[in-house]
Amino acid sequence: MARFNLLIIFLLVFFINFNVQADIKIKFKVGEDIITNIDILNEKNYLIFFRPDLSKLNEKDIIKISENSLIRELIKKKELDKLFKDTNNQEFIDSLKKNLFLRYNVQDEGQFKSLLTKNNISFEGLLTKMKYEGLWNELIYMKYNNSVKIDKEKTRKELILKISNKKKYEYNLSEILFDIDKNEKLISKHAKIVNTIREKDFKTAASKYSISSSSDIGGELGWIKETMLSNNLNKILGNMKKNQITKPIKYPNGYLLLKINDKKEMKEVVDIEKELNDLISYERDKQLNQFSLLYYKKLKQNTKISEY
Repeated sequence: MARFNLLIIFLLVFFINFNVQADIKIKFKVGEDIITNIDILNEKNYLIFFRPDLSKLNEKDIIKISENSLIRELIKKKELDKLFKDTNNQEFIDSLKKNLFLRYNVQDEGQFKSLLTKNNISFEGLLTKMKYEGLWNELIYMKYNNSVKIDKEKTRKELILKISNKKKYEYNLSEILFDIDKNEKLISKHAKIVNTIREKDFKTAASKYSISSSSDIGGELGWIKETMLSNNLNKILGNMKKNQITKPIKYPNGYLLLKINDKKEMKEVVDIEKELNDLISYERDKQLNQFSLLYYKKLKQNTKISEY
């Protein structure tokens, strides 16, 4: 009788595993790596956890974003594994955990794991994703920091000129940085984005279309002083009102849409050196972000991606 019961249990486990495996389908091959339908569903949970505005989109759009996110992750991971010998630095991992706990207002790992379990997200899987994103930023800095071009004296003169203007403003901005596929036209891509903004909101459109890292927080940039922006952007924004959105602005990596969430008069600049350092830091980050996008595009072009 005991043997019979064991046989029944074995058969049940076998058929459960068989059915699970039968439901797993390969959807993409990225180089030598594969992406399954299960991977895509897990990525969907992860993305909605970090970017809740995605849940406003239809299922088809969310799945497409999840697919692209996994492809991007695998391409970056392959490059990082070649260049970094130690991808499991404990100090770095602990720093990631600390930032996550602060972001989600939890006290410890146990509370955070409980939160992730409710959202069907693996704690270790999430840490791996965060780890590789951090390593990617480190790689871009090491690779391109010396290529950043900022003329400090020219920047200082431009800053002093901007400060001399009677009225200066600060803008609370959101962005959508988008690119255009080979068979796509600017006018049609822009129309799609505008339609999503009208039907949903700007945050949702940023989560869906933006290739900037700010897409993780709905395109929000926060408050930016007029002194940080180019003369061209200041001219455009100066003629706009709250809640208005720019027309597409050509950028090295695509086209930029900016929305003014709020606007206020800027306080008088007292410390020019501090303002200058802030401006240089802002410009450095902007250039590094451009290098990051260009480097990823180059890697993608050299990677064979097959869809099944």
